[in-house]
Amino acid sequence: MRVEVFDESGNRYTITFQGRVTRDKALRLLDVVELLGGMPGLNPGVGDSPLVVSKFDEVRLIVEKSFPIVWFSSHDVQIAYEQELKKPISLSTVSTYLSRMTERGFLTNRRMSNRRSYRWVTRMSQGALRLVKNDQ
Repeated sequence: MRVEVFDESGNRYTITFQGRVTRDKALRLLDVVELLGGMPGLNPGVGDSPLVVSKFDEVRLIVEKSFPIVWFSSHDVQIAYEQELKKPISLSTVSTYLSRMTERGFLTNRRMSNRRSYRWVTRMSQGALRLVKNDQ
């Protein structure tokens, strides 16, 4: 994951994560970005510097911020994304990204009838998932 932040003076800061990006690391990154001038769209009124973040990371940050402990659908994320960032995103794009986040272990999912729901995986549930995988 790579984030570029520009301050009011035009200085560019590039922050790169290699390896597994955890919730704690992402929150630390947001703290650094806020110190450097904020995140337009995600933190209105703090700085006007442009921030280059991939659409996948935007969706992940929206999920972390808006749905930290509750079950949610792709449609819920689409609505939160469009309200927060004031730009459109297709439902298929959101579904693809949520599927990738599930594969990477950030989310867990369940299927009820023809709807799929997701939830952010907490550290406690990650440990439980590792125990289940080790027992199999």
